[in-house]
Amino acid sequence: MQSPLIRSFSQLDTLDPNRPVVTLFSGGLDSSYLLLRLRRMGVRDVHAVSVDIGEDESSQYKRQVAEALGATIHILDRREEFAGQYVAPAIAAQAVYLGIHPVSSTLSRPLIARSAVELARTLGAQTVLHTANRSQNTLRRLNGALTLLGWEGSFGSPYDLDPVTREEKLVELRSAGIDLLAGRIVSGDSNLWCREFESGILDDPERHAVPDDMYTWSRPTALPGDSETLTVSIERGLPVAIDGAPMQLTDLIDQLNHRVGAYGLGRYSGLEHLDHGEKVLEIREMPGAYLLLSSYRHVESACLDAELIREKRHLEQVWVREALEGRWFGDLRLTVQAFMDTCAARTSGSVTWRLRTGGADTRAITAAKPLYLRDREAWEERAIEAESAPFARAGSLLTPA
Repeated sequence: MQSPLIRSFSQLDTLDPNRPVVTLFSGGLDSSYLLLRLRRMGVRDVHAVSVDIGEDESSQYKRQVAEALGATIHILDRREEFAGQYVAPAIAAQAVYLGIHPVSSTLSRPLIARSAVELARTLGAQTVLHTANRSQNTLRRLNGALTLLGWEGSFGSPYDLDPVTREEKLVELRSAGIDLLAGRIVSGDSNLWCREFESGILDDPERHAVPDDMYTWSRPTALPGDSETLTVSIERGLPVAIDGAPMQLTDLIDQLNHRVGAYGLGRYSGLEHLDHGEKVLEIREMPGAYLLLSSYRHVESACLDAELIREKRHLEQVWVREALEGRWFGDLRLTVQAFMDTCAARTSGSVTWRLRTGGADTRAITAAKPLYLRDREAWEERAIEAESAPFARAGSLLTPA
């Protein structure tokens, strides 16, 4: 019986050349090279799936590369779904990896896997392929999602056990007439929530310098001394407005990426662990996430009891662990999500910020049903009066008429 897990290029020889094959396609070097290998093997019906969640690469560029390599391209617009069903729960769960950086591909990979499975079932495909290698956490996230989704066919990445050098891929693609990728010096992953870079010139954590031109959202454009105020509103755990103007979450994140990023805010660098414990460096820019996660925590703290927040903070890391390890569709992540949703239903309010170069300061925190005090002295008087009332009544009963 054929193993359902594809881990090497030699395993692709077992594929039926006449049955459809679905491959995840980013337009990058690895996914383009996989299309080339499938074409050379004589696989006649290759479907390249690109899930649009707001990434850098244009649809036209992907279409050009995929069609040049003989594949049928499917570009699926999932931006609203990504924001509403993956990013929004991550905001409520304060999904930050070990306190270092907000998670990103942890959120996108389950959606990409589910989109690929839906298409593969429609086409009657025999396999779903991707291109993650073993130094990328995407490997276990995609394989984990495809397993939990119950995909009936084979799946996996041939790069898992068969790495191919960057130069070899470039040379072979050039020989096939594809010469669009040579200028890239790092691996990138982007969506509307995050732009992330790794590998290449960023391989060595002990010596890495990030060229300024790699940053797009967080490249400072505000002048020294500039500042502006900005208000984020949240209703039942969902960010819904900026400066009082209602908008969809996709538009809200996009606006924050540019307004907050103009002050150089929202850059992260840190080490993230692989499947066997080794760690790799990742660089990312997430200005919208920077402000939204902080806004959410402030509103949440105004609405929820401290003991509830303490317990939630523990469960937040359980949520992150399950999602990060490829168990987005697993029972534990879904159960913890129910807890997060209960807390989110009571989280409504807004935060006004003063943005400045180097930071953001709160100017107002408001809640629909706040637990905070606005006049401490008045509260103390009322509290003492209420606490003293029984003694006052007892004293009056003992006083002779």
